[in-house]
Amino acid sequence: MSCQKIRTFSHALWQTSKSTSLCKVYVASCGSVASTGPTTQIGECFENEQSCGSDLIQPARSTAIPTSPSPANHRHVAGNKQKVSPTLSERAFTTGLKIDSKTYLWSRYNEMKRLVHDLIPPGVCNLLNPSTIYANNEVDLDEVDIYGFDYDYTLALYSNTLDTMIYNTARDFLVKHYKYPEGISKYDYIPNFAARGLHYDIQKGLLMKIDAFHYIQLGTVYRGLKPVPDDEVLELYGGTHHVPLQEVSGFYGKGPMMKQFMDVFSIPEMTLLAAANDYFISNDIEYDPGHLYKDVSDAIGMVHIKGYMYKWIMQDLEKYILRGDETYAVLHHLASHGKKLFLITNSPFSFVDKGMKYMVGKDWRDFFDVVIVQADKPHFFNNCGKPFRRLDGNGDLQWDKIKSLDKGQIYKQGNLFDFLRLTGWRGSKVLYFGDHLYSDLADLMLRHGWRTGAIVPELEMETRVVNTEQYAQSLTWLQALTGLLERMQMHRDPKSKEVLQDWLKEREELRAVTKNLFNPHFGSIFRTCHNPTFFSRRLCRFSDLYMASISCLLNYDLSYTFYPRRTPLQHEAPLWMDQLCTGCMKTPFLEEMAHIR
Repeated sequence: MSCQKIRTFSHALWQTSKSTSLCKVYVASCGSVASTGPTTQIGECFENEQSCGSDLIQPARSTAIPTSPSPANHRHVAGNKQKVSPTLSERAFTTGLKIDSKTYLWSRYNEMKRLVHDLIPPGVCNLLNPSTIYANNEVDLDEVDIYGFDYDYTLALYSNTLDTMIYNTARDFLVKHYKYPEGISKYDYIPNFAARGLHYDIQKGLLMKIDAFHYIQLGTVYRGLKPVPDDEVLELYGGTHHVPLQEVSGFYGKGPMMKQFMDVFSIPEMTLLAAANDYFISNDIEYDPGHLYKDVSDAIGMVHIKGYMYKWIMQDLEKYILRGDETYAVLHHLASHGKKLFLITNSPFSFVDKGMKYMVGKDWRDFFDVVIVQADKPHFFNNCGKPFRRLDGNGDLQWDKIKSLDKGQIYKQGNLFDFLRLTGWRGSKVLYFGDHLYSDLADLMLRHGWRTGAIVPELEMETRVVNTEQYAQSLTWLQALTGLLERMQMHRDPKSKEVLQDWLKEREELRAVTKNLFNPHFGSIFRTCHNPTFFSRRLCRFSDLYMASISCLLNYDLSYTFYPRRTPLQHEAPLWMDQLCTGCMKTPFLEEMAHIR
């Protein structure tokens, strides 16, 4: 398929609705330059109108686009060329034929459906690479001299088995120590129920997804394990599904009414909250949701405080720790290029030491210039009251005054202000990676000017979904249908209203389809229908870069510059060349990972 066809499709869709953004998605698929090639090929492609990347762009053979009640247009084939007879709206325009509004609307529907069906390039379904690093802000790695890391879910990735163990232990603790009903013990862990970034209404006992504008996404509100009807949600929140700023969350994700669950460790906690709520509701037992929230939070906390999680992992490192060889490869890659490395984690030294020896080797400390354990983040980043303490080789506290942070030593607690004073590591020459947007990244980004990289393991799964043909076709038709609704809403006679209602119903069905591809309960962690989620907005605010794991660094050399895509604002015209030249589809050094995976 030629680039001219892609441009024609994009132009038609843009004319249908200024707010429809799907055209810029598919024009970006024109040619392999989107993922690997130089930008000079783009100019040649558009100038010569030649076929670009025929392996990516071929005639669609989808059957997922919905059919309409109106007859489809007939095609007349002559030789190798296909001629399409004029549409009903085209004939009406050229001949002055009068048609009723209902027929006209379905004709426009069919025209758009034909464009989507015929011109979506199937190759677009495999353009996103799960090992890509995504940029919210421009970052030149050549300017970064110091790399810092959190430990859990950053240097060390864990298997889903750990979530089950955390859930089971906290559930049993809730029953045995807090004397909750034995019936709760019958609730097993549900691996794919909760998702990161959800909010929990503490007093109402509701788990939900909220978008960047503080609106609850209807259809994602759960009381226990059952969804709450939309009309009941509106009634519970005073006739609206908007949650005021002061109730949603404070700077670290917890407000007076709501708690946002932001790290991967929080998924078992959300599932236990849902299970306990479900037990009380199903058995018609009166209870206080506020007390339940506190007790579940304490039970989950005891799994960490009493060291259960550390014990499980240290006893079976192979079972719980994933892809440790990639962690070694990243550290070796950075150190061999003269970069300074440091570690700041809340985990204890004995736990970190055993895990790092398993992943990196017994000399793992040689990679790091500074190692800090039990740092008590986020307080480490905003409180100057705690001094550093040195640990000996056995992990025992030493009494000497800390006048410098030396390589080969282990330090406990401390604070960022002393860290900056003793190291001199300031500003954009420092890049720190962590999985918790609030505890790991927010202060560093907003108050100290460090570069930050968010580790989002969910990206791997979500990228696989986005790369499917079903998702691409469903989303494209959803956007096209939304554009039709926007342009055709001025038809307000009774028959036209019936058509528009049919379209609105189909739009809601398509939204449900795309949501369920990610998670049947809560959908994608990044979007609520068309808006970014509250989690997604915080991700953009607190991280310069984000990626599925630190091993994504192996895809790029250390002088690489990340350029964020210039997403058009609502009042701006989309700039196709900008979408082609920058963005998420460039992963230049994938061969470097071949020996690791």
